[in-house]
Amino acid sequence: MARYIVTAAWPYSNFIPHLGTVLHLLSADVYARFLRLMGNDVIYVTGSDEHGTPIELEARLRGVRPKELTDQVHSYDVELFSQFRFSFSLYSRTESEVHKEFVKDFFRRLRDRGLIYQAEEEMPFCPNDKIFLPDRYVIGTCPYCGYDQARGDQCDNCGHLLTPKELINPRCALCGATPIWVKTTNYFIDLSKVQEPLRKWLESSELDERVKNYSLDWVKQGLRPRALTRDIAWGIEAPFEDAKGKTVYVWFDALLGYLSATKEYLMRKGLGPDAWKEWWQDKDVRTIYFIGKDNIPFHAIILPALLLATGEPYTLPWRISTTDYLLYEGKHFSKSRKVGIWIDEALEIAPADYWRWVLIRLRPENGDVSFQWSEFYRIVNSELNDDIGNLAYRVLSFISSRFSGVMPGPHRLTAQDEEVLKSIDSLTDDYVRLMESIELKKATEKVLEVARLGNKYLNDRAPWDLVKRGAAEEAETVIYVAASAVKRLAHLMAPFMPGAADDLWGQLGMEGRVSETPWGDELRKGPRPGQRLGEVHPLFKKLPRDFLDKIDEVIKEARARANDKRPPLLREHAIA
Repeated sequence: MARYIVTAAWPYSNFIPHLGTVLHLLSADVYARFLRLMGNDVIYVTGSDEHGTPIELEARLRGVRPKELTDQVHSYDVELFSQFRFSFSLYSRTESEVHKEFVKDFFRRLRDRGLIYQAEEEMPFCPNDKIFLPDRYVIGTCPYCGYDQARGDQCDNCGHLLTPKELINPRCALCGATPIWVKTTNYFIDLSKVQEPLRKWLESSELDERVKNYSLDWVKQGLRPRALTRDIAWGIEAPFEDAKGKTVYVWFDALLGYLSATKEYLMRKGLGPDAWKEWWQDKDVRTIYFIGKDNIPFHAIILPALLLATGEPYTLPWRISTTDYLLYEGKHFSKSRKVGIWIDEALEIAPADYWRWVLIRLRPENGDVSFQWSEFYRIVNSELNDDIGNLAYRVLSFISSRFSGVMPGPHRLTAQDEEVLKSIDSLTDDYVRLMESIELKKATEKVLEVARLGNKYLNDRAPWDLVKRGAAEEAETVIYVAASAVKRLAHLMAPFMPGAADDLWGQLGMEGRVSETPWGDELRKGPRPGQRLGEVHPLFKKLPRDFLDKIDEVIKEARARANDKRPPLLREHAIA
């Protein structure tokens, strides 16, 4: 049994996550569920990223303290993620006391190793808003590619990490004013001291070639010292002398959350405060990160550099699974412009399993993908209902009506029957290979191929005609083969749609939950002859024919229902 740590980028706690944010959590959940079903020991951790100026400003707009805002966001997110059936080992938060102490202790150790020093710098200050501006709150033109919406920490267009000083024509992201530069003293981490070990690790790593090559190119340009502290009040207090009023830069803070959340999870299980090291300092443990493409530098360069800087045998990233951007009807999600669908609104429109399946089917693995309601409609009605749901209901309702609800057994298999069973096994092999290589979208194609194979086989063999002709044993064999496809679907669906998979498992008359049953030999077994079915019913429900015609009204009504359920600080009337 292998051991894995599965993680996803921590959602920022200034508002409810939208579909693009939840995609990374979902991808990690699908993979973690698959690994568990394959018999592995898996810890899946992530949490709420609660610190930094954006949250401080959101709280100021609402007239509350930042923690009052993030408490409501975190609590509500936990509830929504439960509805999405995310199987976290722990969904933590950067306001966790375990996390805050972990971060402070981590940087004290780096200071003791001589990697952290104090220096004066000029920081952008907005003369209009009267605040120091964090890197991300300075926008300007990228000096490398000319993109005019680059942020002061990174250019989303070319991926270069930046500093506000490098931007051409910088401006305040809040009000558009030109920032002035004010001297202040901060703490810096000298990443150049680990540049060579980082390069060697990258070259020998098993990271995806795109991630590896991008990171190596970046490292070869030279690692520069980066500011570790910021002149803002909301965050983890800097654990150094003469650092009053300064907090740890939110990026370093959140990156260490993967480790601290593991520690917190194991402590909650009653294990000691050092039990996390048995995971994070074991060379045989594999760590996998699910992130957006804009986060590659922080996970492939900054985090490994921090871990290498300790001189301790930390587990470095085994895989970093990245996606391009999920757009909404061709536009970037935007809370202020009300572009997109937020996950509580999504749950008012369709069940969680529908969204889980649709989002993986749209997962932008090779270029940006735009969410379109027409595609949502097609996937739900065609793939879930006509392909998967139709096969399950046709087979199980036939057993219920013609065989008194008892699973028949096979008799003499024809060449066609045997070929179908072999094809199901072959598609399963393909599915497992794709899941192991984290090609989740391609793996869903194999699920659909099993369903379509079963439907075609059922149409070709027509067991209802066999019954009419008195060929009962042949009809039983056909239904058993078709039911084998249905049972296999329950297994293959489990990582993607655990609720629907468990429902189908129960309809088959199986015990327990397929989403929590390690596959082992059970994956390859056919249904059990003589097994009495559970209550048979349609697995999915089609969206109405006029769904697309009324989509604006559907969204408006869903938004209103969701808004009524939100915590007070997240309701529409409270949003500036």
